[in-house]
Amino acid sequence: MPDFPHRYSATALSETEGTLRIESEGLPDLETAAPKEFGGPGDLWSPETLLVAAVADCFILTFRAVARTSRLPWISLRCEAEGILDRVDRVTRFSHFEIRARLLVTADANPDRAQRLLERTEQSCLITNSLNATTALEARVERAP
Repeated sequence: MPDFPHRYSATALSETEGTLRIESEGLPDLETAAPKEFGGPGDLWSPETLLVAAVADCFILTFRAVARTSRLPWISLRCEAEGILDRVDRVTRFSHFEIRARLLVTADANPDRAQRLLERTEQSCLITNSLNATTALEARVERAP
């Protein structure tokens, strides 16, 4: 891994009306729009859905690293995230994120240990650690038959 700080860049492009295009070197472009709640079409990624997706995505990528370091045998992880957008002190912002994680571990894995690693993952996720919002984790571990 390169030394810190790391730099990430993206560009958004738009005409006076319609959708936007976001791009970053080496990645496929995405078409985005405002969410339905802000007058958008509701059928494209928006900054709001991209942020909530980043929370879920980062949770899983962080768990992969935590599980690898801890040598936890696991099969799959599903992470659903929900962001609450609200007015706080006269500012519209995300105030809370709910993270629902469902982990399937191998039959020989220790479910209590897996649960602790999910909790460690929540504390280590760089996206939620970078946001000014609270988070709550609902985690469930299941063993494969």
